[in-house]
Amino acid sequence: QVQLVESGGGLVQAGGSLRLTCAASESIFSMSQMVWYRQTPGKQRELVAALTGRGRTNYADSVRGRFTISRVNANVLFDLQMNNLRPEDTGVYTCYVETPWAQNYWGQGTQVTVSS
Repeated sequence: QVQLVESGGGLVQAGGSLRLTCAASESIFSMSQMVWYRQTPGKQRELVAALTGRGRTNYADSVRGRFTISRVNANVLFDLQMNNLRPEDTGVYTCYVETPWAQNYWGQGTQVTVSS
């Protein structure tokens, strides 16, 4: 069973940056879709960034221009670079992968807190 583990969360001042990493216990096929979700208190879970196997990206309007999703290390790792963070970016960030074989996996989530 593939496991995903997020790292890089923490507390940061508004305007600061963080880089989240999603690490897979096994290699992920290059055509897998990779996604970062965010759960904020009082709101439903939302997609913040996604990357397809063809290299296409999709971002929530609220993060476009500030966040970047990318693959590293032969699809064993993928990152979310978050710049110019705002208090409203606070939440639990969870990575998700769907393989070409229609298998999907969730990480456990990592807390990001942005202070004013």
